[in-house]
Amino acid sequence: MRHRLAPLLVALAVGLAACGVGAGSSSDAPTDIEVVLTRDFGMRQLNTSSAKQVKPSDTVMRYLQRNFDGVQTRYGGGFVQTLEGLSGGKDLTGHPVDWFYYVNGIEAEGGAAARKLAPGDRVWWDRHAWGGAQRVPAVVGSWPEPFLSGEEGRKIPLAIVCAGEARSCDEVQKRLQDEGVDQISRTGIGSGVGQKLLRIVVGPWSKIRNEPAAHELETGPRSSGVFAKPHGSTLDLLDEDGNVVQRRTGAVGLVAATRFGGQQPTWLVTGTDDAGVAAAAAALRSDVLRNRFAVAIVKGRALTLPVRQNP
Repeated sequence: MRHRLAPLLVALAVGLAACGVGAGSSSDAPTDIEVVLTRDFGMRQLNTSSAKQVKPSDTVMRYLQRNFDGVQTRYGGGFVQTLEGLSGGKDLTGHPVDWFYYVNGIEAEGGAAARKLAPGDRVWWDRHAWGGAQRVPAVVGSWPEPFLSGEEGRKIPLAIVCAGEARSCDEVQKRLQDEGVDQISRTGIGSGVGQKLLRIVVGPWSKIRNEPAAHELETGPRSSGVFAKPHGSTLDLLDEDGNVVQRRTGAVGLVAATRFGGQQPTWLVTGTDDAGVAAAAAALRSDVLRNRFAVAIVKGRALTLPVRQNP
C-alpha cells in the first residue's frame, strides 16, 4: 500500500494546488478578523472585508453594517434580510433562500446582532437555498478554523481520531501544525464522543461509518448538512436539493464537517479506501477548501459540494 500511495500523493500535490501552505510556527491565535460574502454555497464570492483588530463592542451585525452597503435587517434588527442587493425569500425556481452565517466554520445559532466578534474570527455569510438541508451545522471553507481560534474567543480541545493508515493521520496532524495549531491529541475510533472537543475522524468510510457524527451522512443532507452520501466503495455527490448528480467509485476522498447533537463539530477526512483518505488528507489546504462547504477529491481534483447543475 505504501508503494501505491506514494505516487498518488505526488500527483495530488501537483493537481490540487500550485502554491504551498504557510508554515505558521506561532501557537498564538491571530488577532485579525475577516468577513466574506458569497452566494450559492460559496460558488460566487461577492465581497470581503478584513480588519487588523476587533473592537470590543463589535458584533457581527455592527461590523457588517459598517463595512458593507445595503444591509437590511428583520426581526427587530437581529437578523439579515438583504446583503449586496440579494434578499431572502424565494429564488427564480421557487426554492426558499436565505442568508446564513458561519463563524470559524461553525453555523451561528443566534442572530448577528447578538454575536460578538472575537480576535481571529473568520465570518462567512452565504446566501443559498435551504430546501435540501434546512441547516448546515459546520463547513470546511474557513480552514484552518475552527482549530486555530475556536469559538467565541476560546480555543476548543482537538483530537484526531485515527481509523485507517497512520500516514494519513500524520498528514492531517502536520497540516494542522503547519497552520500553527498546537495541543493536538490522537486517539482511536469511538473515543471522545460526547465530549466538548473538536474531532477530525480520519479513515476509510467502512471503518468510520458507525461514528455517530459520520453515520449522519448516510441519511442525507437533511440530517448531516453534507451534500454527499457514502455507500461503502462509492460516493454519491448531491445537488442542493439532495438529489444524486454523480456516483463516484475508485479512490475517492471526502472532506466534510457536521455536528451530532450538542457536540462540537466533527470533521471527516475519509474516502472509499485508504488511497481516497490520503487524497482527502492532502486536500487540507486553504487554496483547496476556501469558501467551500465540503469537497470530494476525484482523480486529484477537488469537486465543490453541493454540485451545481446550473451554475
